Amino acid sequence: MLRTVLLLTTALLTLTTNTFASDKDGEWKTMFDGKSLDGWKASENRDSWKVVDGNLVCHGPRSHLFYSAEKDTFKNFEFECEVMTTPGSNAGIYFHTRYQETGWPRYGLECQVNVTQSDPKKSGSLYGVVDVPNPGLKDNEWYKTSIRVEGRHIVIKINDKITVDYTEPEGKPAFSAEFERRLGDGTFALQAHDPDSKVHFRNLKVRRLK
Repeated sequence: MLRTVLLLTTALLTLTTNTFASDKDGEWKTMFDGKSLDGWKASENRDSWKVVDGNLVCHGPRSHLFYSAEKDTFKNFEFECEVMTTPGSNAGIYFHTRYQETGWPRYGLECQVNVTQSDPKKSGSLYGVVDVPNPGLKDNEWYKTSIRVEGRHIVIKINDKITVDYTEPEGKPAFSAEFERRLGDGTFALQAHDPDSKVHFRNLKVRRLK
């Protein structure tokens, strides 16, 4: 009996150690449990976000859903998720951003989510920095978005095809008084753009890089 308890205790300690090591060693971490908004904090118009059939769905007035599950900010990282737009929809994936209660996020950069909405900046764009006019996607079909940041280097991929390969210049000034649009550190945020836009997200994950 004592031997069994010792073996179970050892196994539990090993599991706990490995769990903490995963974050330090850059292993992938799931960001969304498929059931709730735990680990996320919505800004204005919180009802624009729902969990439907295991997916994060935005549909309603402007709101941003900030990842809040981790105390430490993200600087060098790799992020992946799957996205499905409906016709005429616009959304976004922010990184190096900070929570704010209202308005469009001032800090960080945005990977555009838009297949057929009127904005000419389409999915896979680094919004306002490197704009992609046609990523070759269709509404109502899932596609994968990957974002990798190392130092000042940003790579965005759509379905494993590079759409952005950009190195931010040293000392780059803010884009404007309203929007930084430059690297720093921070968290992630998903965007509910407007009441006419409905976008699905799933399989969100991240890993830290040295």
